[in-house]
Amino acid sequence: MKHCLVVDDSSVIRKVARRILEGHDLRISEAENGQSALALCKQAMPDGILLDWNMPVMDGFDFLAELRSLPGGDAPKVVFCTTENDVAHIARAMRAGADEYVMKPFDKEIITSKFAEVGLL
Repeated sequence: MKHCLVVDDSSVIRKVARRILEGHDLRISEAENGQSALALCKQAMPDGILLDWNMPVMDGFDFLAELRSLPGGDAPKVVFCTTENDVAHIARAMRAGADEYVMKPFDKEIITSKFAEVGLL
């Protein structure tokens, strides 16, 4: 079973994402910020990460840079999840190592589509 880490400071977003992804037979872990997510990745690297951009302690962009520098950190498929719809933000995320992105609010079809595109489903 593939493992996905959902990283968002909103417990509601984490809960919704968990329900969607568990419906696709993914094992889910959660983190409320990039620093907590990084600690989890150091323990066990996930197959995929749904990553919020704006979070306290460590934002998604800084987390992604740290993740990609870890041994094995190039392996997880990262789907950025953000309210930012500016092309510059999206391009910055993709250059930093994101594999795909989704806009908030998202629904089951959008998450399913993006995770299928990166090969997690």
